[in-house]
Amino acid sequence: MAVCARLCGVGQSRRCRRRQRQNQQDQGSDSDMDEEEEEQIVGQRQGDEVVAGGGGGGGGGGGPDSGGATAGPSVACEHGSCHVNRGSVDRTSTGPPHPQSLAELPPELLVEIFSFLPGTALPNVALVGKKFRQILNTETIWRRRCMKEFGTKEDLRKMEVGGVSSRDLYVKLLHPYRHILGLWQPDIGPYGGLLNVVVDGLFIIGWMYLPPHDPRVEDPMRRRPLFRIHMLESQKATVECMYGHKGPHKGDIQTGKKDEFSTKCNQTDHHRMPGGRQEEFRTWLEEEWGRTLEEIFHEHMQELILMKFIYTSQYDNCLTYRRIYLPPVMPSDLLHPGLFKGTYGSHGLEIVVLSFHGTSARATKLTGDPNVPAGQLTLDVDLNRPVVLPDLEHQRNIEELSRLVLGVHAEVQREEQQQAKDTPATVRGAAEGACGDAGAAEEVEDEEEEEEEEEEAERVTCSNSCQSGRSSSSTGPPDAQPFVLPLGVMARNEVYPRTCRKCFYGTGLIAGHGFTSPERTPGLFVLFDEDRFGFIWLELKSFSLYSRLTDHLAHAHAPNMERFEAMLCNMQSWTS
Repeated sequence: MAVCARLCGVGQSRRCRRRQRQNQQDQGSDSDMDEEEEEQIVGQRQGDEVVAGGGGGGGGGGGPDSGGATAGPSVACEHGSCHVNRGSVDRTSTGPPHPQSLAELPPELLVEIFSFLPGTALPNVALVGKKFRQILNTETIWRRRCMKEFGTKEDLRKMEVGGVSSRDLYVKLLHPYRHILGLWQPDIGPYGGLLNVVVDGLFIIGWMYLPPHDPRVEDPMRRRPLFRIHMLESQKATVECMYGHKGPHKGDIQTGKKDEFSTKCNQTDHHRMPGGRQEEFRTWLEEEWGRTLEEIFHEHMQELILMKFIYTSQYDNCLTYRRIYLPPVMPSDLLHPGLFKGTYGSHGLEIVVLSFHGTSARATKLTGDPNVPAGQLTLDVDLNRPVVLPDLEHQRNIEELSRLVLGVHAEVQREEQQQAKDTPATVRGAAEGACGDAGAAEEVEDEEEEEEEEEEAERVTCSNSCQSGRSSSSTGPPDAQPFVLPLGVMARNEVYPRTCRKCFYGTGLIAGHGFTSPERTPGLFVLFDEDRFGFIWLELKSFSLYSRLTDHLAHAHAPNMERFEAMLCNMQSWTS
């Protein structure tokens, strides 16, 4: 490895490249040599090495006539930089001459070096000369780039035997469509969705992720292919639509704006069924809900299901997708952020992304409904306001739980009102101070201090009466404490965890049909374990259970927190 590192350093600096060009002008460019000339040079150097080895063994010391002396310049590489010394000649060396440039390295070593370069840099390498261009035709280089950059796990040698080279796979399929890999949200009005575009064997496939059938929230996600791109039938990438029940058919993908692309089906007759819309609805209902319309007795739920079918079926011809990210992981996070699936009453299961922002945890909808659409902040949890649950007997009383949560809610409202009062006073005090009225500014500060002291006293009194307060190392709740839902709280899941780690005050977003009159209502956030949490909606007297989505999602994490927060703001604007 030390020898390879020394050789790889040759020609890396600008000064070495300039000296390399001068040396090539004096001795002739190696890039213009054909394969026969290269083989002659390699054979000649091997013969010199044999002579040098024989002379060194017979003479015991290697004199001037031993074949070990070199008249060319020597190369010294240190810390990744290369310096060519043309003034001194080491006539006592018995080893082979050092290469003066990358072009003089053996082809097998160049293959190893080039296979570590990113694929986007290889076209520039090919411009160096004929030798590099010929070496870049080696399938080993492109096979490794496909595995390293795109995670291809299939044996690409079998594909190469079939007529499709690894270089064509990289250049014509993986690299041109690399920008659509990752997570996307389809623009389907309030319903949204989750699309994951991955490299699957020799294909690029767009998988639509569907939640489990209601209310089995802990079941794995369901997947349905929407499109695929491959090179099986021609020497160029082919896009096929997978929607419908008649197999793959011709489609198209358009990438215009950044972080956005569109799919179009050119044969929509493949989406139709012989039985017409009624058969399509029955098939869709079986796939979406896992039951028939007769098995759904709730009239309001039947209306919601029929409305969703009519709305989503309008988008079977063309769809636009916008990129979404998973939140980055921070050491201070309460649990690992990511995607969760949760219960939302008559609307069924929906997908949310849980993220942490300082002292708050937020759950944003990726799939939505006509009341609260996708992209909206469904849960907002204040991690600075833990709630200590009473014993099991008092937990079963909804009034006791309401008293605890509403007490914290009243405290939050008082603080918000106080901050609203302090803001004009602070501005007024700053203006008076700028005018030289220092005495008035001091009076304003004194009044603010008195109000803060009164507020603190009220906070302590409310905290003691509500049996809730901020967590501390001495009085904090245990790692696992008994939990039971209060009587009268509706839950889609009769089986839920009976122990929890922590509980916090939070608010949930509710609205009327069409996202009318939205408001945030207080509730209780319950952390069960690393993969499950719940939320009790006090006003609705309902309970939502959330379970982690455990699928591996490549190319999905945000590069930084700023990019993720900007994506959340864009999501809210899409559906507002």
